Amino acid sequence: MSRPSARSTPPLLALAASAALIATAAARERPGPDPAEARLDEISVTAEGAAPIPTGGPVASAGFVGGVTGIGGPLLTVDSASAGILTGAQINNRPVTRPGEVLEAVPGLIVTQHSGEGKANQFFLRGFNLDHGTDIALFLDGMPLNMRIHAHGQGYADINFLIPELVGAVEFHKGPYFVRDGDFASAGSVRIDYLDSVQKTLALTSIGSFGYKRALSIASAPLAEGNLLVAADAQVYDGPWTVPDALRKISTVARYSQGTALDGVSVTGMAYAARWTATNQVPERAVVSGLIGRYGTLNPTDGGDTSRFSLSGRFSATDATGLTRASAYVIRSQLNLFNDFTYFLNDPVNGDQFHQLDQRIIGGGEALHIFQGDLFGMPMENEIGVQTRTDSIRVGLFNTTNRQYRSGVLDDRVLETSGAFYVDNRVRWTDWLRTSLGVRADGYSARVASDTPANSGRARDGIVNPKLGLTLGPWFDTELYVNYGGGFHSNDVRGVTATVDPTSSLFNTTRSPFLVPSTGYEIGLRNRSIAGLETSLALFRLDFASENLFQGDTGTTEPSRPTRRFGLEWTNRYALTPFLSLEGDLTITNARFSDYDPVGNRVPEAPTTIASAGLTFGEPLGWFGSLRFRYFGPRPLIEDNSIRSRPTALFNGRVGYAFENGVSVSLDVLNLTNSKSDQITYAYVSRLPGEPAEGLIDRVFHPVEPPAVRLTIAGRF
Repeated sequence: MSRPSARSTPPLLALAASAALIATAAARERPGPDPAEARLDEISVTAEGAAPIPTGGPVASAGFVGGVTGIGGPLLTVDSASAGILTGAQINNRPVTRPGEVLEAVPGLIVTQHSGEGKANQFFLRGFNLDHGTDIALFLDGMPLNMRIHAHGQGYADINFLIPELVGAVEFHKGPYFVRDGDFASAGSVRIDYLDSVQKTLALTSIGSFGYKRALSIASAPLAEGNLLVAADAQVYDGPWTVPDALRKISTVARYSQGTALDGVSVTGMAYAARWTATNQVPERAVVSGLIGRYGTLNPTDGGDTSRFSLSGRFSATDATGLTRASAYVIRSQLNLFNDFTYFLNDPVNGDQFHQLDQRIIGGGEALHIFQGDLFGMPMENEIGVQTRTDSIRVGLFNTTNRQYRSGVLDDRVLETSGAFYVDNRVRWTDWLRTSLGVRADGYSARVASDTPANSGRARDGIVNPKLGLTLGPWFDTELYVNYGGGFHSNDVRGVTATVDPTSSLFNTTRSPFLVPSTGYEIGLRNRSIAGLETSLALFRLDFASENLFQGDTGTTEPSRPTRRFGLEWTNRYALTPFLSLEGDLTITNARFSDYDPVGNRVPEAPTTIASAGLTFGEPLGWFGSLRFRYFGPRPLIEDNSIRSRPTALFNGRVGYAFENGVSVSLDVLNLTNSKSDQITYAYVSRLPGEPAEGLIDRVFHPVEPPAVRLTIAGRF
């Protein structure tokens, strides 16, 4: 689809088109009425109306009802071959085991779990083991989900409270090229937006294997000059584990909104609580020897509980000077996490279980203004923005046995504040040349009050990063992209101020840098020359000054050596007909440490190959369905590549029927082929009863769940 020329677009309408880009992108994937003449439509929005979310092709979900995109939703995406926008329908078309897996609709992203279902998911993207969120920035309705200075690992991002049916759109970027992205966004960023209102009231119930039960209700109604939306989602799940997960969780959302995507306000409250028992990863030797079964545990008291409460607001206004948007939020969260990864390695009598406590209040927001002008007669758009965030945190680590306190390791209070300022200049030089030139400056300040006085202190740091983009075309329905940008992640500031090991003040510790820079490069193309097919190809490189690696003895990530990644991504979306679409993605990455060390140069847990494929069919009434394949390739588990994981290949399927009376029924079958592969695999030293005091290194894995079925009945009224 050729884009309208900015030369002939009035400034206000151009701003409106930017505000409605999500609708435009979704419409690009919607085929026309005649498959042979399928073409990619344009949708624009003006200040007089909000932007309805299009379905983006077949809808294969009993629970998706559609609605209106969030006020002040995603902005104009950066032009690159690896950025994009997904509709709520595309997100909900996927049969998944857990809510976070719907984000696997982002090409090349793996979302998995190595513990109980209440713990944050684990992410893999572009050759990164992102642990629970390090180096992938996640946002919901403008609120950051990554937790700094977290008890379980830097960047911990819990999305278990996500209500997929409420998602209006997902905007994603790969690499550090997007000027709005700061901390944790080197591999990429994902922004999720909830709906402001739904087309119909939804009442849904699901039952399934291994004690799965779910109840969901979403409704919206006019109130005063706006709309009130409420949603509640409750779930219980035991799983196939010898010791049941006993997951109990509830998520609620209430939102009031007024106006349009260009001139409007919204206020949203969210509440979430969960508790669970966890079957963590286990050593292979424990299963092979018969000590436990494949779904067994070595510590039946692992698990935890968590809660999250938030209040957020967003504002959009358009006037003669351009478009202004602002948002603010306050979040209160708490996590109690009990883990035992090494069993009897550190304490052969009481065991190695530990309790990680994280309590925090987060406040922050952002404001931006987009205005248009010209440069020597060339159409130009400028964006100026500021962002701020403050975390007030209590973070603790305690030795426990069967969740009972034995001794304290650390109990710290941290106050960390950050601020950012960015400018982005976008110019259309000709009908076939566009550029983006931006710069982002971030500053951090923190104060640590540790129960080990020698580790208390203050820290400050700052970083300035350029962001560059070049777009050529379209020629023959093909656009070419060149991108460059700097990024960073922040380290746990306690590692910046610490001088002694908290387990023993007799040993000094090496201080970590506060902000760790990264540099990304990408060239790519996007082609739409075949009716209904959009294909993109990207070649990328990412250099990191310090890699964060998982440490089995503490269950956290710690800074390591500098790394370099080269890779290729190939993404395909094919709307064969209005009721049938196909997808296929492939990512191949080479990840290596860029300095020499005799232990080896492989980056542990870095995936070389990630692939996925799927088909979706369905019409508003009648049969619908989806089939998904996901391949998670083998990975080196230690630096010399002598221990490797096995690949994981999974098929999930769905079939359903939508009746004229608004009732829909669907059946999901998960792990169709009964794959006995692993969700995640590590290699580290642990000690089982009777083993040598120094322990043994072994593969440590969390298995894929066996085949399961889930029946969903939904009414849309």
